[in-house]
Amino acid sequence: MRRHLLPALLALALPLLLGGCVAAVVGGAVVGTRAAHDRRDMGTYFDDKRIYLNAYDSLNRDKELALHNNVTLVVYNGVLLIVGEVRTAELKQRAEQRVSGVDARRIVNELEVSEPRGFWSNRRDNSITAHVKTALLDLTSLPGFDPTRVNVTTAHRVVYLMGKLTREEDEAVVDIARNVAGVERVVKVFEYLD
Repeated sequence: MRRHLLPALLALALPLLLGGCVAAVVGGAVVGTRAAHDRRDMGTYFDDKRIYLNAYDSLNRDKELALHNNVTLVVYNGVLLIVGEVRTAELKQRAEQRVSGVDARRIVNELEVSEPRGFWSNRRDNSITAHVKTALLDLTSLPGFDPTRVNVTTAHRVVYLMGKLTREEDEAVVDIARNVAGVERVVKVFEYLD
């Protein structure tokens, strides 16, 4: 009986043991695929994730900022972009101070001092972001250009573009973003390869 018990236990345990391996392989493939298109090296990519999490944690420790305002953080290549709305100029400054302790190379504070916008305004901004990303797929005039290398964030119909690009790519990307319906302004937070 003991001989029959071991194969049965092994058959039950094998899927549980391999489940972690499958998740590691799939997770590694996703990160590997992203890294193949990204101009940041893997260390910088993970540093950006760490900076984002530390900044997000620091910002959320201030309950007034976290619960009564609308602050969005984006990190690319060590540059921390802060967008959204805060109710007072003091809160705008406080938000920047809260995240200044992280290892970001530069902080770009584009918070607007106003009442936080509602659901439909946020939906409109999300729609603009999606339209810009989709429009970038049509940029075929530049050999080797990959639209996934451009981070697109929209707040108050203002499109913020981040990434490591050539100046030629910058001009083409900005031109496309400016011509998307609903975009009022484009802000470049690029770093240049040339």
